[in-house]
Amino acid sequence: MSYDTITLRELVGGVLVEAGKENKDIYVIDSDLAKSTTTNQFEEVFPERFVETGIAEQNAMSIAAGIATEGRIPFYVNFAIFVSGTCWTQLRQICYANLNVKLIATHPGMDGGYDGATHHANEDLALMRVLPNLKILAPSNPDELKAAVQIAIAHQGPVYIRCVRDAVPNLPAKETVQMGKAVVVEDDGDDFALIYEGSATELAFKSFAACREKGKKGKLINLFSIKPVDRDLIRQTAGTVKRIVTIENHSVIGGLGGLIAETVCDIPGHAPVLRVGVEDVFTESGPSGLVKEKYGLNVEHVLGKLGD
Repeated sequence: MSYDTITLRELVGGVLVEAGKENKDIYVIDSDLAKSTTTNQFEEVFPERFVETGIAEQNAMSIAAGIATEGRIPFYVNFAIFVSGTCWTQLRQICYANLNVKLIATHPGMDGGYDGATHHANEDLALMRVLPNLKILAPSNPDELKAAVQIAIAHQGPVYIRCVRDAVPNLPAKETVQMGKAVVVEDDGDDFALIYEGSATELAFKSFAACREKGKKGKLINLFSIKPVDRDLIRQTAGTVKRIVTIENHSVIGGLGGLIAETVCDIPGHAPVLRVGVEDVFTESGPSGLVKEKYGLNVEHVLGKLGD
């Protein structure tokens, strides 16, 4: 399959501007990274609904809580490491109160590339998944990003949207995405299932194509909704395929692979779950593609997990 690629991070500002035109209750909060996250576009159109906090992430999260308490819909947009790690205590309080705060986290996993371990968010899914009331969406293409923002607006409560900074296939959504539902992108048979999250989409596509070339017949599953997860589809798949391989731009501890393992662990008989992601290390600075390659996010590693 041939396709162009796109970075969803570049679309964030425009998507929020369109949402802001439709809903005057939407506010956007930034912590000195509006140009990088493209929320400066929202600032230009709706300066009265844009809050710049400077490099004060915990304060920004607390401001978002206050705006939500006033009946508005705040979107706090920042790099994933700051939204999840720096502000975790404040976010936990938001989740405890089930406040209507929306979060868009760009630069997930190793997408930060040259910024190195301090900016690589290889732990964000683990940190976010453990919080009660928080919903997690991982769009993999422009249609899904737009849908994720609309789903977040419609949902009463906190939502975390994991937004790719690196390239993903610029393809239309396979189907209309929903909270709590996964998408079966390809289904050739039951030899295997590749299950991926949004920021690992291109690797998943390339790996599936390589499997086809080798004559392997399996499934390609997009886990758009991380929390709630599509429990029924995952358990059904685990009962029919020979092997599951999860692909994530994240640590293999507490992320997508852990989620799938938790979902199928009480089934008496299920396919083994093998994980492709970052092992228990801090990752280095460098071009994001090469960094990902070094830490195991490559087609050869995926094929190795599938075996002969």
